[in-house]
Amino acid sequence: MSVRGISLVVALLLITSACADLRTATLISSARAGVRPAASAGSLTLPRLVIGPGFSGTLTAALPGAAGSGEQELAAPERRRLDRVLRHYLAERPGRAAVAVFDRTSGTRYAFGDRHSFMLASVAKVDILLALLLKAHQGLSDHQRQLAVRMIRYSDNDCAHELYEQVGGADGLTRVLRRLGIQGTRPQASWGTSLSRPSDQVKVLDRLTGADGPITAAERRFALGLMASVTPEQAWGVSAAAPRGRVALKNGWLPASAHGGLWTVNSVGRLRTRGRELLMAVLSERSPTMESGVETVETLARLTARALTATAPL
Repeated sequence: MSVRGISLVVALLLITSACADLRTATLISSARAGVRPAASAGSLTLPRLVIGPGFSGTLTAALPGAAGSGEQELAAPERRRLDRVLRHYLAERPGRAAVAVFDRTSGTRYAFGDRHSFMLASVAKVDILLALLLKAHQGLSDHQRQLAVRMIRYSDNDCAHELYEQVGGADGLTRVLRRLGIQGTRPQASWGTSLSRPSDQVKVLDRLTGADGPITAAERRFALGLMASVTPEQAWGVSAAAPRGRVALKNGWLPASAHGGLWTVNSVGRLRTRGRELLMAVLSERSPTMESGVETVETLARLTARALTATAPL
C-alpha cells in the first residue's frame, strides 16, 4: 500500500485518541526492541550490524529542499501521525534530537525537529569528503585516498584534520556547501563543532550519492564504498532502520564540553530497505551517556523509516 493509500486508515485511527495512544506506545516499544547497548568499565560495547556492499545502479537524484519534479512532503495525515509518535517517544528521553529523511523511491521528504542546529561531531567528515572530492579536479592522490579511507572507515580525527585543511578549513567548506545550496550548516575552526540541521545533512548525502550530483560515478562509488564498510563497532545508528537492507553510513559521537560533558550522538546514511532508498540523518545532543544517545538515534531511525516504507497503517 502506498503512503497516500494509507491516508484514510490513518485518519480513522486518529478519531479515537486512546486507540492512537495505545498504538503509539506499541510502535515505540517495538522500535526499542533489539537496541541493547551495554558498557563495561571504561569501554563501550554496541551491537554489531552487518553493512552490505556499496549500492550499484543508476538512481534518481532529486534534491531535498528543492522544487524537484515528483518531490512531495509526506502527506499531512501521515506527517501528523509520525510527528505524534516521535514527540511521544522523545518526551521520555533525555536530551534533544531531530531527524530528516528523503525517500528517493517515492520522492517523499519528511523532517522533525529540524529548526534547531546540532553539533556534527564526526558526521562532519562526510561534508569534508564531499568538499575534498569536489576540489580534487584531477582525482585524489594516493595520500588523499589513504586519508579519506581512515577518516570514514575508522573515524580517524588526525586524517580528518589534515583533509579539512586541504579543503580550506571552515571558510573553504562553507564556500563548497553554499555553492551546492546547503545554507544552514556553519562549519567551525574545529570541524567537530560545526553546526547543522538534519535536513542539511540529507542534502549533503544527496550531493554525495546522487547520479545527477556534482561528483563523478567513480567518486560516488568510492565514497559509498567507504561508508558501506565502516569498522563494525561503528556500524550502529541509522543502520538499525534497515536490519536486512544495505547501508552506507557515518556516525559521530562526542562528550561535548559546551553541554557540560553530555553526549552528542549522530548518524547519517543511505539505506535500501523494503524496496525503498532512503537518505536519513538523525542528530541528537545532551544524552547522559553515549549508549543512551545511540538508543535515541536508532529508535528515531526505526520509527521514521517504518512510517515511510509502511505497507500497512501505522
